[in-house]
Amino acid sequence: MWTMSPGAYVIRSIRADEWAAAKELRLAALRDPLAPLAFLETYEEALARPDSFWQERAARACEGADGAQQIVAEGPDGGWVGTLTVLVEEPGATDWAGFPVERKQGHVVGVFVRPEERGSGLTDVLFDAGLEWAWARGAERVRLIVHEENGRAQRFYRRAGFVPSGLVVPLSGKPEEKELEFVLERP
Repeated sequence: MWTMSPGAYVIRSIRADEWAAAKELRLAALRDPLAPLAFLETYEEALARPDSFWQERAARACEGADGAQQIVAEGPDGGWVGTLTVLVEEPGATDWAGFPVERKQGHVVGVFVRPEERGSGLTDVLFDAGLEWAWARGAERVRLIVHEENGRAQRFYRRAGFVPSGLVVPLSGKPEEKELEFVLERP
C-alpha cells in the first residue's frame, strides 16, 4: 500500500471482493467526455456486462495477482477517486493489437482520475505505484497506448518520463484514427 499524504489518499491494489467498486469507477470513466479518446469500450458495452465479468476482472488484477494489478486512489471518505491497471506482457506473446512482445514489459491501461481530483498530483502517485509494481515483477520497460488526439494525456505521459516509441496502432473499426505507443525504460 502506498500513501499520498497522511490522512489524504490511500493508494493501493484492489481486493477481489471489491469488484462492484471497480465496476462503478470504470463506468464513471466511460462517462467522462474524453472517454472516446481514452478507452476502447463504451459505457453501454460495459454496463451490459454481467457481474461475473466484473468479478473475474477484479480477481485477475487484485492484490497478490502476478499478471495484472489494478491500483486505486481511495479518498479520505473511502471512495475511489482514481485508478490505473498494469498488465504484465511476456516475451514471445502477441499483444492486444497483434504485435509481438519482445521482452517482459508492463502495459498501463485504464487510467482515470475523477474530474474533481485532477491537478492534485494523484495521477503521478498512481503512476509511481504502478511503475513500482511492474519493476518488482521484472519488467524491462513499461508502455502505454494513447490516442493521437489525446493531447492532455500525452503531456502527462511525457512529464512522467514516457517517450513515443514510434509504434503507431490503427484503431480497430476506425482505421483513420491512430494510437501511439509511449514507453519508459527501466531505470
